[in-house]
Amino acid sequence: MTAPSQEALLAVLTESQDLGFLGERPVADVVDHARSFVAPLAELAAGSRIIDLGAGGGVPGLVIAHDRPDLDVHLLDRRTKRTDFLERVVRRLGWTDHVSVIPRDVQAYISDAPPAFAAAVARGFGPPDVTLRTATQLVAHGGLIVISEPPRGDRWAPALLARIGVDRVNGPDGTSPASPVAVFRRN
Repeated sequence: MTAPSQEALLAVLTESQDLGFLGERPVADVVDHARSFVAPLAELAAGSRIIDLGAGGGVPGLVIAHDRPDLDVHLLDRRTKRTDFLERVVRRLGWTDHVSVIPRDVQAYISDAPPAFAAAVARGFGPPDVTLRTATQLVAHGGLIVISEPPRGDRWAPALLARIGVDRVNGPDGTSPASPVAVFRRN
């Protein structure tokens, strides 16, 4: 089977937006932003497991699955309407070999002691500190955490990062443009 085209991905995400799962931004812009999650995952080997926290309408997880079909992508969301949609989309795109949908609350999922992931990604899961704390419970030591950033500002105080046990991999240094994602490595 050939990989789904960019057009197929855009069609699925347009459907997701029509259902109210993605907001009002143009889908092409949503995909461009989601691709900023793919670059930090370049170091991951084929078969590495990643989890999209609060996968919602499928972003960034579906974009990652499209661009990195060698990764094992898990889409976690507690809302049944969204996970039902995601399960249909994964089957339609022919991705059942490398994408799975987890219709669970994240805390319930964590309490079942799932195996550690190589990376966690989150676009709109919750407040920054909650998202980071949650992701560290799912990611192996040395694993990556990639979280969407607001258009301006840095919300990651060094004291918070030290308490949670992560190091910032990228960040504002005054010379490079702001990144649309913050990337962390779990200690």
